Amino acid sequence: MLSIAAMTMPQAQVVDLTIVIPCLNEAETIVSCVQKALLGIQRAGVSGEIVVADNGSADGSQALAQKAGARVERIAEKGYGNALRGGIAAAHGKWIIMGDADDTYDFSEIKVFVDKLREGYDVVMGCRMPRGGGTIMPGAMPWKNKYIGNPILSFIGKLLFKTPINDFHCGLRAFTKAACQRLDLKTTGMEFASEMVLKAALASLRMAEAPVTLYPDPRNRQPHLRLMLVFSPRWLFLIPGLSLCAAGVAVGALTFRPTRIGAVTFDVGTLTVACMSVIIGVQFISFACFTKVFAIAEGLLPQDPKFTGVFKYLNLERGIALGVAMVVLGVAMLVHAVLAWQHSGYGPLDYGVNMRRIIPAATLLVIGVQAISSSFFMSILGLKTGARQPPHLPEPS
Repeated sequence: MLSIAAMTMPQAQVVDLTIVIPCLNEAETIVSCVQKALLGIQRAGVSGEIVVADNGSADGSQALAQKAGARVERIAEKGYGNALRGGIAAAHGKWIIMGDADDTYDFSEIKVFVDKLREGYDVVMGCRMPRGGGTIMPGAMPWKNKYIGNPILSFIGKLLFKTPINDFHCGLRAFTKAACQRLDLKTTGMEFASEMVLKAALASLRMAEAPVTLYPDPRNRQPHLRLMLVFSPRWLFLIPGLSLCAAGVAVGALTFRPTRIGAVTFDVGTLTVACMSVIIGVQFISFACFTKVFAIAEGLLPQDPKFTGVFKYLNLERGIALGVAMVVLGVAMLVHAVLAWQHSGYGPLDYGVNMRRIIPAATLLVIGVQAISSSFFMSILGLKTGARQPPHLPEPS
């Protein structure tokens, strides 16, 4: 799979602006979009072109777009992201504006984006939400997206990636071609739009937003939370996991025997919850590592020397050895519990004392098995297969 930077651009005179419109069977709206885009270029006072990146339309969209004044680029690889990547690679403009072909955005009002690009911004996101000056026309966005989905996901994005963007999923946006090439975007589907803004934030590009109006759209596309999870495993999984483990170990050590603090007694029940916290924490840490390796392997995140350095020591063999050691210790503790039961003639045991043997033993067994299975899975994720460029992790011997 080629990146935008690696694709060959036709030799042609460079213009100020290219408007890229991905298209798949948009005969009803493509002409209106192209006409508005031509008007927008005129109003912005720039030299420009319109590229319709057609992804295999069978309704005559190509001919209609060309007749309206666009240059049609046929993109064989299916997918929203592929269409945009192909259209961007074919663009002659130093600035690019992308937007959908369903006429939900008014391309004639793009001057606000051009003005921001002239100011030196690398990425300019459209904002449909009123808090960013945008407008959502009646019926243009389902209420659950308008009041729940989009605000929550945009809040998560702002919190995790420290950006000024109030609308992470607006389909109308502008950027410099140089910045887009630098981001080396990889995704081929609808995640392309999310990947762009997340990578721009991680690369500390200059970002701004411009208010836009969203008009009614017969389609209903959902935002992509899963890509946020891929791009921010540290805050979503690693730090919560480490916190749970630390808290669980501390509380577990405190309650290994009945402990009274003020009027409150911490006993076996507290120990159970503490051990559960450790198990969940280990699972979170494992998932953070899985996500990080996958994202680096797929080119979604850059190489991380600190992360790679950790795995110079925690490789497959050491991970398995650590897991086996915990399993052996857990089994030994269970054997000790059985021997204590045998010593009592297999009769009733002191509940608290017995559970303080069994609960930590079961916890060690679970964590040990997690460590072994996670080590194998990490090794699989790090394998060099096909076109993937995995992180430089130690190969299993």
